[in-house]
Amino acid sequence: MKENIRLRLAALRAEMQAAGISATIIPQTDPHQSEYISDHWQIRRWLSGFTGSAGSLVVTTDKALLWTDSRYFIQAADQLSDTEIILMKDGLIDTPSISTYLAANLNSGAIVGINGMVFSTLETATMRQALASAGISIDDTFNPIDRIWEDRPALPEGKAFVHELKYAGEDTASKISTVLANTKAQGATSVFISALDEIAWTLNIRCNDVEFNPVATSFLYLSPNGSTLFIDPVKISAEMSEHLNSNNVGVVAYADVETWLGNLPADEKVLINAAATVERLAATLGNRAVCGSSPVAMPKARKNETQINGLKQAMIRDGVALVKLFMEIERRMANDITLTEIEVGELAAKYRSEGTLYFDDSFNPIAGYGAHGAIVHYSATPESNATLKPDNLFLFDSGAQYLDGTTDITRTVSLGQTTDQQRRDFTLVMKGHIAIATSIYPAGTRGAQLDAMARIALWKEGLNYLHGTGHGVGHFLNVHEGPQNIRLNENPTPLMPGMITSNEPGLYREGAHGIRCENLVLTVPAFTTEFGEFYRFETLTLFPFDRNLFDTSIMSAEEIKWIDNYHATVFERLSPALDQEQAEWLKAKTAPLNN
Repeated sequence: MKENIRLRLAALRAEMQAAGISATIIPQTDPHQSEYISDHWQIRRWLSGFTGSAGSLVVTTDKALLWTDSRYFIQAADQLSDTEIILMKDGLIDTPSISTYLAANLNSGAIVGINGMVFSTLETATMRQALASAGISIDDTFNPIDRIWEDRPALPEGKAFVHELKYAGEDTASKISTVLANTKAQGATSVFISALDEIAWTLNIRCNDVEFNPVATSFLYLSPNGSTLFIDPVKISAEMSEHLNSNNVGVVAYADVETWLGNLPADEKVLINAAATVERLAATLGNRAVCGSSPVAMPKARKNETQINGLKQAMIRDGVALVKLFMEIERRMANDITLTEIEVGELAAKYRSEGTLYFDDSFNPIAGYGAHGAIVHYSATPESNATLKPDNLFLFDSGAQYLDGTTDITRTVSLGQTTDQQRRDFTLVMKGHIAIATSIYPAGTRGAQLDAMARIALWKEGLNYLHGTGHGVGHFLNVHEGPQNIRLNENPTPLMPGMITSNEPGLYREGAHGIRCENLVLTVPAFTTEFGEFYRFETLTLFPFDRNLFDTSIMSAEEIKWIDNYHATVFERLSPALDQEQAEWLKAKTAPLNN
């Protein structure tokens, strides 16, 4: 495999030389600026061998470098070893940005080649400005991949289907009306939408084009005079055709989007999100383009009553599946029956699929035994697949796509005897988790204003984690959803009622263990005073934390009470769906901490 990487980089450099390109940048995305992408767009993975969901590869005439964030530092170091590719730890103070690096290491007059169909117009403009000061230009037509990737996978051809109103809670006509009203408010007459989850939400359609993300490869143009979905016609069934026609949405081939946009009337004012629309399509629109914010993001993020109630039911089914899973893990540990990281993920999918409305997992499960738990986004491979033993911690981060909701949960459990350090680490993480879960905050509060609450107990011990504390979650859509989040980086989007966000502080000791404790929470009204309206979080996830890992000596009475109350709720809501043996197991797992 490592030899293949060297050959692929050599082929890429040959194309660069022929085109007069001094450096090229290969991001981990697609023409929709997606975080998770189909195999057709896994170019960076193919060229580098690095499988993380975030990061960009930079190739110059004599160097190759890969920028990725803290979630993947350990994984990337391992996967890039014995290749020429240098790991650049993005986000650290001493790591330059890609533009800064190129400006310092290329000569004036150099040309950086990028594919304008995978770089947003905002990112392209920012890079052009940063590199221009060093006399470096950008060629956004450099796209040699089809010539060097001979067996490149085709674009997916799965059939799109209608997400029924009984799950979506709002019909397509209503959503289109809302989006067009938001569009008009920004001074545009129509809108061009690239983000796959925004298209799926607006039209109430789903598909299986991207693993774990039920979206359809497409673009969408909405106008009061009629709308157009750009999609491969092979993906449109008779039912889907009827659904689109009834909402005045025509169909044009996906490959024809650029030509179609170029033929729009010159006086058309088309709203685009510059961060989500690729450079080539924005350039095709030219003066027709009106840059603004997404008219879909906020209504999509604020779940309606039907969606919330559906997710609560999905959480019960998810919790039942996890009871079965963790009982099986304990049974195998007790009887010395072999169980590997990969097998845990397979068992989780099996038990979830036994419940109703299951569609798929919501992401590739993270099953990290011992030191593997310290790799934040670890993904077990046949080569790394560890066998669980009753002598360390096990971190399991998983979720499911149900027709009525998307789940995402992480639990860290002890498989045997625990150490003082493990219990203290776990409890410090849980103190942060509880701080977020119990927070009350005024309307207008942003995630960055809450994030430190999850970290204070760790910071006081000189400890920290480098990932965010929370991300938005879609409804039978992408498990990572904006626009809100909870992290130290400033994000202007406030937390608002109806938003579903993860609560997942962690702590990772390289070579020893990793700890993460994650529930999904819903922002709901708390109360109103003379100082305004206040919000709180309602915890939605239903599964116990490992009682054996709590050090109650460093917990307050209020923290212990929260855990006991949460565990009582878990038992109350899950036990009716369990058999007697499962209910007895859960009762023991949800007993008060000091019993």
